[in-house]
Amino acid sequence: MSNVQVEILKHLSSIGIENVSMHYNLSPVSYEEEILKDPENKRSDLGAVAIKTGKFTGRSPKDRYVVKDNKTASVVDWGDINQGISTDVFNALKAELVSFLSNRTVFVQDAYACADDNYRLNIRTVAEKAYSGLFASNMFRNLTEKEEENFSPEWTILCAPSYLADTSKYEGLKNENFAILNFTNKEIIIGGTGYTGEIKKGIFSVLNCNLALENNVLPMHCSSNVSKDGESAIFFGLSGTGKTTLSADPQRLLIGDDEHGWSNEGVFNFEGGCYAKTINLSPEGEPQIYNAIKSGALLENIGFVEGSNQIDFSYNGITENTRVSYPLEHIPEAKDDSKAGHPKNIFFLTCDAFGVLPPVSKLTKEQAMYYFISGYTAKIAGTELGITEPQATFSACFGAPFLPLHPTKYAEMLGEKMEEYNTNIWLVNTGWVGGSYGEGHRISLKYTRSIITAALDGSLEKEAYETLEGFELAIPKACNQVPSEMLNPRHLWENKEKYDAKSLYLSKLFVKNFEKYADQTSKEILEAQPKIMAELS
Repeated sequence: MSNVQVEILKHLSSIGIENVSMHYNLSPVSYEEEILKDPENKRSDLGAVAIKTGKFTGRSPKDRYVVKDNKTASVVDWGDINQGISTDVFNALKAELVSFLSNRTVFVQDAYACADDNYRLNIRTVAEKAYSGLFASNMFRNLTEKEEENFSPEWTILCAPSYLADTSKYEGLKNENFAILNFTNKEIIIGGTGYTGEIKKGIFSVLNCNLALENNVLPMHCSSNVSKDGESAIFFGLSGTGKTTLSADPQRLLIGDDEHGWSNEGVFNFEGGCYAKTINLSPEGEPQIYNAIKSGALLENIGFVEGSNQIDFSYNGITENTRVSYPLEHIPEAKDDSKAGHPKNIFFLTCDAFGVLPPVSKLTKEQAMYYFISGYTAKIAGTELGITEPQATFSACFGAPFLPLHPTKYAEMLGEKMEEYNTNIWLVNTGWVGGSYGEGHRISLKYTRSIITAALDGSLEKEAYETLEGFELAIPKACNQVPSEMLNPRHLWENKEKYDAKSLYLSKLFVKNFEKYADQTSKEILEAQPKIMAELS
């Protein structure tokens, strides 16, 4: 046993995990061998192993907690997202969890988050399941052999999907599964859920708090790429808005697809890999993701063509949220150091199914902060059970479930950086024009790509602009390779009164959603919200 492993066993013993058989920082091939010992797991025709995560195939937001103590009581934005739980409950649950992990085989993965060494966070994941270890290896940034010798974890994650809590013993715990962050102990405990995303989103929540409070780094739930001359761009957007598709540009290098920081030096990736949806994946539609599915990648809850190991990407019998994790090196177009300079352009992507918002608009600083806090998109009929017409969805800062601080904190940082580094922020509608979903049509991807290209090459900024009444958005009168009549959404509606009514409807949804932030928001940001016109009300 190496000196490194001896020190790790001492650390495990210090937190209560005893008498374990330990696998440490396995290679992807060795992880796969361990995963395939479970007959329920399978190697796919593309080389990646496939697992099933059990009852939970996605995050369980109602079962995520933050320990409420002297360190967090006055800092965290408590509520439905950040639910408080006592130190006593955390300690009691942790004691049961470490007892559960004792006297068995565990998988320890030492790694770190943040490509910028100034903000590096060392992480030790101690997992019951081999697939959790492979996921941590894929999604965090791996160590060199020399780094392993001198590694000291700052945060520890304990992950045991098979451990189920007895809720009758723990005040405040709703269900037998949980994910709990303890900022004082610098520990995350996860039990009762095999969904691997809880591991990465736990650390993302940690970074969202600590980097914003302590380092003046804006943490962002976004994708990012960079031109060959070093000019970066950032893409915010909720599921279905085109974030992954639009940031995958053959003329640019990928920095990362999900979690980044914006410091005084520029943009950097938090992660070492990607965690992508695979439902209906095709090599034509998403070649980057498809080609990354090979040995070392980890597939979750997918289906197979009957009697074979050929992946059926259309299969949703377990969940629509089928996933794959893979390291960044599986993408040839990924930038090696996962860093770039300050962004010249930021895109807020929204799929507006009401047909109200323009294909592109240029935001003022105050509008950027307002739409950032709003985090709007729309779900369309058929995407979820019970949805029969478009439904507005708002997620603060395009990542509300992972924000320990109040959204206005992040918006203020965005506004400051936008101003300091002369960054353009664009609101880009990838949804419907000419009518709502079912009446109008979705904006062609080729037009959206042309808009993004025009913003990136600077030509869009030089066009003449007009104002969209109601939302008061600045929209260009022309854009290279985009029909000019498309740029003002009202022009494409045959019945202008119907457009005005739908615009008023969406305006009211924005205003209503923002009421919960109003008491901590500046007058300037509030004045950037849509104007509800009296003559239409």
